[in-house]
Amino acid sequence: MYAYEQKKRMLNIGVNLIILLFEIATFAYVWFKYYRYTSYRNGDMIVIGMYALFMFLITKSLNGYKNSYMRGIDLCLSHILAVIFGAVVGHIFICMVWSDYVEISPIVIMAVVQVVFDVLWVIIVRQIYVHVYPPRRVIIIYGNYPLEAFLKKLDARHDRYEVCEILNYQKGFERICSDVLDFEGVFLYDLPAEERNEIVKYCYEHSIRTYIVPKITDIIMKCSDDLYLVDTPIYLSRNYGLNIDDRILKRLTDIIVSSVALVVLSPIMLIIAIAIKLNDGGNVFYKQLRLTRDGKMFMIYKFRSMKYDENDRGKNARLASKTDSRITPIGRVIRNLHLDELPQLFNVLKGEMSLVGPRPERPEIFLKYEKNIPQFDFRLKVKAGLTGYAQVYGKYNTSPIDKLKMDLTYIQQYSYWLDIKLMLLTLKIMFRKESSEGIDDKKLTALPSDYKTKSYTKKYNISNKKGNRV
Repeated sequence: MYAYEQKKRMLNIGVNLIILLFEIATFAYVWFKYYRYTSYRNGDMIVIGMYALFMFLITKSLNGYKNSYMRGIDLCLSHILAVIFGAVVGHIFICMVWSDYVEISPIVIMAVVQVVFDVLWVIIVRQIYVHVYPPRRVIIIYGNYPLEAFLKKLDARHDRYEVCEILNYQKGFERICSDVLDFEGVFLYDLPAEERNEIVKYCYEHSIRTYIVPKITDIIMKCSDDLYLVDTPIYLSRNYGLNIDDRILKRLTDIIVSSVALVVLSPIMLIIAIAIKLNDGGNVFYKQLRLTRDGKMFMIYKFRSMKYDENDRGKNARLASKTDSRITPIGRVIRNLHLDELPQLFNVLKGEMSLVGPRPERPEIFLKYEKNIPQFDFRLKVKAGLTGYAQVYGKYNTSPIDKLKMDLTYIQQYSYWLDIKLMLLTLKIMFRKESSEGIDDKKLTALPSDYKTKSYTKKYNISNKKGNRV
C-alpha cells in the first residue's frame, strides 16, 4: 500500500509540473518576444522566476494541484482563476518594469492559450486517475446517530470511494478488527470516544487508512498549541477567539478591501439595482436582523431577491428552498452568482461584519439551531463574515452541525493567510450551483431530518464484503 501511495503521489507531482512548466514557457515566450526590457540574462531569469513563483503559490492556494481528490470542475476553475490572476499581476509587473503602460494583447492571448491547455490537461488527467486509481473500497463504522445524511455526502464522491460495508460499533471490537482488514480505508462516524480511540489505535498499528468525522472537541484540540512546560506533551487551547493583533490587522484589511471593492463594483451594483426596480417596482435593498460576535444584533443589507412583500413579513422565519416561489427571476440570477450579498460591503465598512467569518444567522433560526446544537453559539466568538470557511467548503443547505464544525475550524486555526486563501477560493463558489442550492421544499431550516438507521441500506444498496445485504 505504501508503494502504491508513493506512485500516486509522484504521478500527481508530474502532472502538476507539466502545467506549471507550460505556463512558465508561454510567459517566457511572450516576455522575450514582446516585453524584454534588458539584455541581461539575470534580469530575464528574475522576471520569469517571479512569475513562476506567483503561479505556483496562487494555484496552490486555490487547490489547483489536488488532482487526486478535487472534482474536475473545481480543478478547472482553480486553474482558470490562477491564469487570470497571473495575467493581471504579470501585466502590472511588466508595466512597472517599463515604467509605462504596455500593450496587453500578448498577455491576453497567453492567458487564453494557458486556460485551454490547463482545462484540457485536467480533463485528461482526471480520466487517467479514474482508470488507474479506481474508488477506494471502504467500510463505515458508525455510532448512535443516523448515518443517511453522511452517506449522501459520500455518494456525491463515488469517484473516490466505494462503500462496501457499514457496521455499527456495537457489533463489538473483535468483529470490527476482523472486517477492517479487508478494506482500503475506514470511515469512523460519530463513535463514542472510548470505542473510537481503540479503533484508531488498531488501524494505526495495522497501517489502515482512517477517515475520522470529527466531533466539536476534536476540532478544538486539533488546533491547539503545543506546550513544553514539563517532560510530557501539553496542548493549550486559549478559547477566546482571535488575538488583539489579529483583530487589528483583520479590521484594517476589512476597511481597505471593502472601500476599494465598493468603488470598483459600483457599476455592477447600479445595474443590479436598476434591474430589481424595473422588475416589480419594489425596494432595491432590504434589511434583516442578524447576529455577529458575542451575539450582538445588527441590520444586514442585501439586494432584494424575493417578491416585494416576502422579505418584510418577518413571520415564520425560514431559509430559501430549492424551488422557492418567493424568489424573483432577477433574484434567482443574483443569488446563484452571490451578487445579492454585495451590499454587505457596507456592513463590513461599518465594522458590523468582516470580509471573512461565519455567516450571520437570523436570531429566530439561530435559536432553533441552538436548541438542537447547544454549542452553536461557539460561532459567535468572531465577527460574522461576508464569506467564510463554511461557504467555501460547504453549501447553502449544509447542516448546522457541519457549518459549526467548519466555522470552528476557521476560528481555531485562524491566520491572516487563511483569510486571504478563503477570499480567493470564494471566487470559485460563484460558479458552483450547489453552493447556493436551497433547502428541501418541506423544511424551514437546514436541520437534518430524523432519519431511521435502516433506511439507507435499501436506498444505497450497500452490501458487505461477502456480498450479503447489511
